[in-house]
Amino acid sequence: MRVLIAGGGTGGHLFPGIALAEEVTTRHPKNDVVFVGTNRGLEARVVPAAGFKLETITSRGLKGMGPLNLLLGLLLLPVSFFESAWLLFRHKPDVVVGVGGYSSGPVVMAAWMLGVPTAVQEQNALPGATNKVLGRFVDAVFLAFDEARRFFPEKKIHVIGNPIRRKLLDNYLRSSTPHEKFTVLIFGGSLGAKGLNSRVLDALKHLDDIKGELKFIHQTGKLDLDTVRAGYASAGWDADVVEFIDDMSAAYAKSELVICRAGATTLAELTVCKKAAILVPFPYATDDHQAVNASALVSAGAAVMFREAELDGTKLAAEIRALKADGDRRKKMEKAAGMLGRPEAAREIADVCMEMMWKKWGEQGRARKSS
Repeated sequence: MRVLIAGGGTGGHLFPGIALAEEVTTRHPKNDVVFVGTNRGLEARVVPAAGFKLETITSRGLKGMGPLNLLLGLLLLPVSFFESAWLLFRHKPDVVVGVGGYSSGPVVMAAWMLGVPTAVQEQNALPGATNKVLGRFVDAVFLAFDEARRFFPEKKIHVIGNPIRRKLLDNYLRSSTPHEKFTVLIFGGSLGAKGLNSRVLDALKHLDDIKGELKFIHQTGKLDLDTVRAGYASAGWDADVVEFIDDMSAAYAKSELVICRAGATTLAELTVCKKAAILVPFPYATDDHQAVNASALVSAGAAVMFREAELDGTKLAAEIRALKADGDRRKKMEKAAGMLGRPEAAREIADVCMEMMWKKWGEQGRARKSS
């Protein structure tokens, strides 16, 4: 089976695609996955590093853009469709899966027009604009949250959860590794989070009395790296501060507490890795979807949530201190998170993709059908 996975831009869109690709390629030595994205998104770095082929198209976002960028995006659509159709002709995929992001739109639509089986994977409780449109045309819609059902035709829906990269699945059975200090993992998504970074730095002065008992692992994003490093250093704190964490499995395993945004892929990782979390949803997320995502974990007792506007260093330090002191509370949160985990999501999506291939091309796939 050859699967073409379209989309990316951020880790929230891309990493579920990587997880699906890992599942597909480990099933059979002849299975193949090709990604399609842009040369500006995170996929340009992550996909080749993960060992998969990346093709790029010319594409821009449409929603939430200024008038000039909107016009440029519309003018590029014919180019995007032509490039997408050419890639489909070259690679002849059995199935095309869109994972969100503006590059997924033209690829999935071109595949649908050419009669290739198609699907979208929606990570959030409130779907993105691209997937809402594509959901009307594709053969299958893979959802992580039941709340997203109302946006798609019922007969196409598979509520499966968000696929998690294979290495992270190790944490489902092994929740932590030995380490000396209470370790807090902080990240704001693949691009960082300025508001979250500044509040963590502000919290440090309120934790001075337990400085020797705490350690921070902090992914800042590119823009804030130097500022955050300087903030920890000037306050005399033990911290691993990096632009981007390549081995998230190890980072989760070393931590007792996670402070992060509430992107859907992040929440899926928290549940599979069984981690207590302080969630600070991105305040400018479309339709406030991160807060909607977070509510599932908060309701289950797996996390606490603060709106960024209401959070300051004093409140954040108090919550870190309280969770450090109350091991029983953390264990309950970890157990609740684990109950929400869907470690089989990638396998279940791959199963449906196989069924779509068999229905359209037969058990040997498109190459056999066209020969």
